[in-house]
Amino acid sequence: MSKVVVGMSVSVDGIAGGTDPSNFMVVHEAVLGWVFNLRSWRAEQGLEGGEDNQDSKAWAAEFERFGAQVLGRTMFDYGYPYWGDTPPFHAPVFVVTHRAGERIEKQGGTSYTFVTDGIERAIEQARAAAGGKDVLVAGGIGTARRALAAGVVDELVLNVAPVVLGYGTPLLAELGDEPLALREPEAVAGEVGVHLRYQLAR
Repeated sequence: MSKVVVGMSVSVDGIAGGTDPSNFMVVHEAVLGWVFNLRSWRAEQGLEGGEDNQDSKAWAAEFERFGAQVLGRTMFDYGYPYWGDTPPFHAPVFVVTHRAGERIEKQGGTSYTFVTDGIERAIEQARAAAGGKDVLVAGGIGTARRALAAGVVDELVLNVAPVVLGYGTPLLAELGDEPLALREPEAVAGEVGVHLRYQLAR
């Protein structure tokens, strides 16, 4: 059976995003900027070149395993104008939202389906569309947190950027009263980042 995976980039101190528009881009670039020159990341965007290092190989291996993705509406609204006619997902995307909308078809295998009845339903639809592959809950932070708190996530993947921020919005917070028990830790050390994988104990 396919797995549901929360996969995000974070700082060494666990920050995944800014706190308000004044620091959004600073935190975004600190947490994600290190992947922008990876050959595998650039290939997803339809770009040439980039570093073909251990970080790039780890990023590519993660990307290949996913047959569908789940996003929150805020992430969709922010990213949609920049993703263009051939978005980097190359798979069906299910957007968790309170605002209904018609399904959008794009080139390269990407489609956007708007799901108005919660994270569990979005994951259910993503699993059905993933063709036996895994499902990635890619963000934003609130959507990832809701999936973790709902107990529908099988695996947590953290791509750790080489920076300590000391401020911002942590990914692993506000997850409910029960501890999030992790098992089977795996780590891949890249030239720049560290790639961590945990299975979630049920």
